[in-house]
Amino acid sequence: MNEEFQLVQVMDQKGQLVQDGYEKDISEDLVRTFYRHLIRIRTFDKKAVSLQRQGRIGTYAPYEGQEASQVGSALALKDKDWLFPSYRDHGATMTFGHSLLHILLFWKGRNEGCVPPEGKNIFTPGIPIATQLPHAVGAAFAEKRKGTRNAAIVYFGDGATSEGDFHEGLNLASVWEAPVVFFNQNNHYAISVPMHKQMKTKTIAQKAIAYDIPSVRIDGNDIFAVYFETLKALERARNGDGPTLIESVTWRYGAHTTADDPTKYRDQQESEIRRKENDPVERLTRFMKQRGWFDEEWMTSVQKECAKEVDLAVEELEAYPAADPSLIFDYVFATPTWTIQEQKEKLLELWRGE
Repeated sequence: MNEEFQLVQVMDQKGQLVQDGYEKDISEDLVRTFYRHLIRIRTFDKKAVSLQRQGRIGTYAPYEGQEASQVGSALALKDKDWLFPSYRDHGATMTFGHSLLHILLFWKGRNEGCVPPEGKNIFTPGIPIATQLPHAVGAAFAEKRKGTRNAAIVYFGDGATSEGDFHEGLNLASVWEAPVVFFNQNNHYAISVPMHKQMKTKTIAQKAIAYDIPSVRIDGNDIFAVYFETLKALERARNGDGPTLIESVTWRYGAHTTADDPTKYRDQQESEIRRKENDPVERLTRFMKQRGWFDEEWMTSVQKECAKEVDLAVEELEAYPAADPSLIFDYVFATPTWTIQEQKEKLLELWRGE
């Protein structure tokens, strides 16, 4: 079965194109757009980890190492498409147009962080594993019923494929021929459990066979493979040909979240080897150098611009009005019960120091 789902690669680890037919589609402008987004989301990720370590935001889920999977897929979307993230896909939402301030507010535990910019169909990050998959199928099916050409993409990890929501989502999408792309980022570990202990199947792509859904297994650190295969899947969806499952094989360098210690279940030397040999940013940089598109001054300016943008978002976060703690009681019932009202009053007394 592994032979049936060979890894699709357009650019190898040395930054060389290994497939014909892509030269005409890979322009310097496109590559520079990829690079800018990769640096932008990596800068944000590193800053967020630092903020959590300083106690300035809550527990955070880093994605360093998975940038090509998130940027390449999100850039394939059109403005009116739907994006359904897991808790590790803020790099994709950022690329699709979510504001950095609101992403930080989310990790600060603020309700406002769940609100996307006006006109952007970005769903609240799914914290319970795989619950966003049936939601994405529903949104995609609604677009089909309305007669639009809008599609949905839903992100999830390898561990999510062991959840019932994964199978329900794929089954419904298959039956309804919903215009949805299931984008799996296989980073080899569901929290602390390696893939070979989670499932007997050798690939995640093969799980689509049971639902008669086409699937593809791609090199998730090759931004060209990610971008072009996602474009193909989205075009299938828009043309009424139904869903696609993409298995994007990648790797997270760090912890599952900042509450986790990966050294307890994984040899971190492997992460360092992968960083040297297969880093998504470095691979694109090697490609640019070979094409003569590498400009040190431009690269430095991109890094500075991204750092400035992230720092400004942090300033906005820390100047944001304090949360009203009583709000947590206001949306439990349409009409608050006496027990809820009593709890709210007691909290407010503590809050006011009475």
